[in-house]
Amino acid sequence: MELNNIDGFVFDLDGTIYLGEALLPGAAEVIDKLRHRQKRILFVTNKPLVPREVYADKLTRLGIPAKSEDIITSGLVLGHHLAKTDPQLKLYVIGEEALKDELRSYGLDVLDEFDEQDEKEVIDPGRIEAVVVAFDRTLNYRKINTAYQALMKGARFYATNADKICPMVGGGIPDAGGTIAMLEHMTGCKVELLAGKPSKIMLQVALDRMGLPAKRCVMIGDRLETDIMMGKSALMLTGVVLTGVTTRVEALDFMPKSDFVFETLEELLALI
Repeated sequence: MELNNIDGFVFDLDGTIYLGEALLPGAAEVIDKLRHRQKRILFVTNKPLVPREVYADKLTRLGIPAKSEDIITSGLVLGHHLAKTDPQLKLYVIGEEALKDELRSYGLDVLDEFDEQDEKEVIDPGRIEAVVVAFDRTLNYRKINTAYQALMKGARFYATNADKICPMVGGGIPDAGGTIAMLEHMTGCKVELLAGKPSKIMLQVALDRMGLPAKRCVMIGDRLETDIMMGKSALMLTGVVLTGVTTRVEALDFMPKSDFVFETLEELLALI
């Protein structure tokens, strides 16, 4: 099976294009070859930790020239969606400042956590109309309790992503999935909107950006339950690369099966 008739390539970032501050084997060569062939390329990430410009700058610094419009984050997708569907909601965000800024850029009402002068918690959980959970390296008991109290009072429940871990050099670190599971377990509430992979919302944003139907695109990433599931749900071709969190045994056992399994992106060069 070859990819010569595919016009749109959607790549995950962490564990697929780079790991930490190093490009993964074949990444720069694959992107360069696709661009020379006038293919449309997007990079998608479930991590809403920094603005899209920072991801673009990182790719450029590592040897893959990129602009912010080449990047889609789960924060962008959530902001875009809520601005169209529920722009009036008062949001409590378990997440870092970049995500809060992204959501505010869409005109959304993100509640401030502290009174800056008194440094005291000022959020009344009864004022919260929706809880948003994301990857948050500043997570603490107070945030969990505030979200818990709000959900028990009827707040809606959204998330940017449900990844269990984030791949890093030396091993993964906890991601938003654990926080979601904890709140679901304690409250009995289920996340009603997931913005990131494998969400169809994120995929539709990507397809709209490229101006292509799913059948003319391929999704390439290192996670079976997010990257591959998102592509398969849209009937796209998919390729799992084993440079992140997935082993070959896991890839071969997973259903629905990925169309391609690559040790590294170097193996993709022969198919494009």
